[in-house]
Amino acid sequence: MTERTLPAPAPLRAPVPERPGLFGRANPPIRDWAGRRVWVVGASSGIGQALAQALHAAGAQVIVSARQQAALQAFVEAHPGSLAQPLDVGDVAAVQAAGRAVLQQGPLDLVVYCAGHYKALRADAWSLEEMKRHQEVNYVGALHMLDAVLPALLAQGQGHISLVGSVAGYRGLPKSLAYGPTKAALIHLAEALYLDLRGLGLGVSIINCGFVRTPLTAQNDFHMPALMDPAEAASRILRGWAQGSFEIHFPRRFTLAMKLLKLLPFALYRAAVQRTTGL
Repeated sequence: MTERTLPAPAPLRAPVPERPGLFGRANPPIRDWAGRRVWVVGASSGIGQALAQALHAAGAQVIVSARQQAALQAFVEAHPGSLAQPLDVGDVAAVQAAGRAVLQQGPLDLVVYCAGHYKALRADAWSLEEMKRHQEVNYVGALHMLDAVLPALLAQGQGHISLVGSVAGYRGLPKSLAYGPTKAALIHLAEALYLDLRGLGLGVSIINCGFVRTPLTAQNDFHMPALMDPAEAASRILRGWAQGSFEIHFPRRFTLAMKLLKLLPFALYRAAVQRTTGL
């Protein structure tokens, strides 16, 4: 693979003061991406690729990672100044080595974990292999990434960690036996990280999206309400970072309905899901 060298990293920035919010302090907002260094893990397709494209267009120095080296190389060739760092998120040594390589070039302003695995699964087709595969990619891979970068971000005293969750993590859903629990774990992880890191100069956000047109959702054989394109999803995410949001969720007409369902007692929730899905 042909390597591209990033421009000299921008000098370390002082932490941006947190702004007060209605229910406490939000993340330091990120509005100016010029010269910022961003590592997008899971950038070979879908939301991750669209985010990398949007961040590059906004002026960020983007490092893209995934297993598909050809896709990463194509991205680098189309986006001058970006860098490909292939890795398998399930290989902790590979993630640590990638983290060292990225950090040797300068401090990181944002790390985004977009790597994901999805296969619709119900209990009557139980597969331990699929359950563990979802766990390894969607959740344990995020832990590998945190292990690789969190000490450096703490030493910097600035930076932002963003995890891509899903509304599927709000409550149990049909066909989401393997996928949903991993996204619920990411939501819980992000909340704990935020509470621990907000006073140390670091931002944390969780991205809970509805249905986005990606290779993963292309597997679905059911109607996906409010389906949106990855480029629009990326635009919503950048807007959330600019607003200093902790939870970035969209499309609102869908995610707000899902949030209301979260509040229902289980008996009412079960009835609503059965009436809506027929399952």
